[in-house]
Amino acid sequence: MPSVRFLGPYRFFFYSGDSTEPPHVHVERDNNKAKFWLDPVRLQRSKGFPGHELIKIQRFVEENKEQFLRSWYEYFGD
Repeated sequence: MPSVRFLGPYRFFFYSGDSTEPPHVHVERDNNKAKFWLDPVRLQRSKGFPGHELIKIQRFVEENKEQFLRSWYEYFGD
């Protein structure tokens, strides 16, 4: 599972088997996990993150959407 980016305690990554789904990124901190679709950016699911933290994470995903999409297509192809 390739890591795309680290930000403080957060790790943003893809699962190698994700290629059949639309572009998205997973994020984890400790035992908390979330998945965000990238186009448009929106939360798909979350486990453990409080709402205020998800807002912060979503803002970061929106700010880095282009990088995440580039990394997605570099890893999985067009």
